[in-house]
Amino acid sequence: MVKTEENGDAAGGNLEPEQYRKMFIGGLTSSTTDETLKEFYSKWGTLVDCVVMRDPATKRSRGFGFVSFSKQSEVDAAMANRPHIIDGKTVDPKRAVPREQSQRSEANISSKRLYVSGVREEHTEDMFKEHFGKYGNILKCEIIADKNTGKPRGFAFITFDDYDAVDKCVLIKSHMINNYRCDVKKALSKEEMAKVQQQERERMDRGARSRGPPMGRGGGGWGPAGDRGGYGGQPWGAGPGGPGGYGAGGGGQWGPSGAGWGQGGGQGGWGTGGQGAAQSWGGSGGQSGGGGWGGRGY
Repeated sequence: MVKTEENGDAAGGNLEPEQYRKMFIGGLTSSTTDETLKEFYSKWGTLVDCVVMRDPATKRSRGFGFVSFSKQSEVDAAMANRPHIIDGKTVDPKRAVPREQSQRSEANISSKRLYVSGVREEHTEDMFKEHFGKYGNILKCEIIADKNTGKPRGFAFITFDDYDAVDKCVLIKSHMINNYRCDVKKALSKEEMAKVQQQERERMDRGARSRGPPMGRGGGGWGPAGDRGGYGGQPWGAGPGGPGGYGAGGGGQWGPSGAGWGQGGGQGGWGTGGQGAAQSWGGSGGQSGGGGWGGRGY
């Protein structure tokens, strides 16, 4: 683990919220160290924290790590300069997802497509293009309308040319557009959701067999505790990016339904409980200062 002198600023509250300054780096080689990671990412800004996650028993690299910059703009610069090659291997950089968000299935896969809920008749596609265009280059924007009435069915899809734009939108989650709140999530197809759920089942099976201690950052960190820890149980060797899904989940229609894109939480759906609920970024254990980032005080 590498910490720099700027951590005093973080303790004093002079830095932006960490969810906007932190990156997950997957697909690391076994030889990559904290110092290697620090040397590589320092070219885009000042690092306040840098760590390669290791097995506590064997001390071997678990294939991923985290870096925290002093500014969100430095994360933007790093992500704008992909691909990243460290120790001869192309790695998988993403904006780090806080623990509670990473436990949702859609957090575990990269998507170039954004699902927007809370769409009203007062909204237009041009409004969405103007708002979400701040996060990246939009390829397509569509408000889904009822075939009979022509009125919005309450949701829309935004397709970007890069998964990082979707990740930026999702970190904010709630967006005010024309004085109405719209919530956002990654848009995944039924097939992508099934793949993620299968990976999660395999991860849990491995964790049950190993019966080892939770491996998330100090028990309350950035990903679900388990043999993968870290960033939502994603396969760390996966290449960057992802196609982004276009189909409705669970064979349902595009509208809110138990199996489709609605809030009911059915197969392939979006169910996350009440929208806009406040979330603490740490896990139940290892929290720093009441709902902190978990595991380690920043």
